[in-house]
Amino acid sequence: MAGELTAREKVVGLKQTRRAVSQGSARRVYLACDADPALTEPLLALCRENGFGPLVAHAPYTINACSRDERTREFARMTLADDLKRMEHLPGNVYNFHPGSHTGQGMETGIAQIAETLNAILTPGLRTTVLLETMSGKGSEVGSRFEELREIIDRVALSDKLGVCLDTCHVSDAGYDIADDLDGVLTEFDRVIGLERLKAVHINDSLNPRGAHKDRHARIGEGCLGAEALGRVVRHPALQGLPFVLETPNELAGYAREIALLKALREG
Repeated sequence: MAGELTAREKVVGLKQTRRAVSQGSARRVYLACDADPALTEPLLALCRENGFGPLVAHAPYTINACSRDERTREFARMTLADDLKRMEHLPGNVYNFHPGSHTGQGMETGIAQIAETLNAILTPGLRTTVLLETMSGKGSEVGSRFEELREIIDRVALSDKLGVCLDTCHVSDAGYDIADDLDGVLTEFDRVIGLERLKAVHINDSLNPRGAHKDRHARIGEGCLGAEALGRVVRHPALQGLPFVLETPNELAGYAREIALLKALREG
């Protein structure tokens, strides 16, 4: 929590109003300490004073809720449950995770195991919305098709606790034409999942053309989607009010430039 407070203070300098926070590094060891209540109110106050939107927390990238290895699946359950416990100190925000890779078990088994994990960790009193992220379809990833996310949601008892995070790089890499047919993609999302479940957007360019199934992010305007297409995303009426989060390869000064560019694109 102390690290998150420091990160928020840095974001104030960037004049950013949305913030994604990783809950663990790629080499996470399960020895997380409890959140410090003494830091909760200062963090919330910092957010209020600077007009921050929702906190979009991100699970560690390396967990896999549908691995063929039971120990890996159990670690994912333990990590997700622990992170959600910590998120309860910051109620009303969202927690995003990659559904997982079925590692050769097949899509049906992968979907069933992800739903099983969610059924094990979600509770009626949870004040955090858990987001399934749209994926690129790399390897045996689950979640590159909207129908796969819908199947997971339909198998979860407390599905009112679930939402979706749309990643512009991922959906393009998965084959959706977000650059030239954004309306069509969002109409399909609404038909299959429902736009009311869309709670956040990862706004990233892609190093690869549509349908590449690679998941390699690029800076805004430096990839195959381009600034013009991403401008249509940030201006789209159906997406207004959602948190937009950058996940591009950059440093603080570069993020400041990208945020300024996105604000200019939003204004048209």
